[in-house]
Amino acid sequence: MIKDHPIFLESIRFIKSNLNENNFNYLENKVLERLVHTSGDFNIQKLLEFSEGACEQAVRSLKEGAPILTDTDMAAAAIESMAKNTNGNKVVSAKKWFNDQDFLGLTKTAYGIEKGWIELSAKNLGSQSPIIVIGSSPTALVNLLEILKTSKQIPSLIIGMPVGFIGVRQSKNKLLNTTYPKIIVHSTRGGAAMAAAAVNALLRETI
Repeated sequence: MIKDHPIFLESIRFIKSNLNENNFNYLENKVLERLVHTSGDFNIQKLLEFSEGACEQAVRSLKEGAPILTDTDMAAAAIESMAKNTNGNKVVSAKKWFNDQDFLGLTKTAYGIEKGWIELSAKNLGSQSPIIVIGSSPTALVNLLEILKTSKQIPSLIIGMPVGFIGVRQSKNKLLNTTYPKIIVHSTRGGAAMAAAAVNALLRETI
């Protein structure tokens, strides 16, 4: 059961009344509202892109119990409370796999996302395929896309919102040029809070 604070509800009403007209559907607008609320920036609307049916597929998968794999503890922490209060989906960050000593030439986060995807996807098949949340690490996103080329299944959704300047735009463009279900915030914008907000908007729709 979700009990929203009156200030949050007032903020969402304000956001709705000030958004520009768009072609987003109901679920896409729910994600947009949360991202604007989290960032405090209406310009997010110009940067946000969805693959067709991505939100609908993600909600179905969340209802089926799909786990959520994040690139940071911060994103995981921001999602855990909403997951607990909605559909109870498991939330785990890449850090779970940081204990290994050999990262195979990858960054820790890229390695953790790779190992996390391999482990979670083996246990959660079909409509329960994991949702991948990238809010910080472009290297994790790029490596994920490489290993998916030979994977037997694909994520239920990829949130592509790494933030920063080095490799960020390139990683988002690489995701854009795939057929995977995805939500992207273009440019250098993104971050753990925004990536988590997108997932939380979809979790709300599971109840």
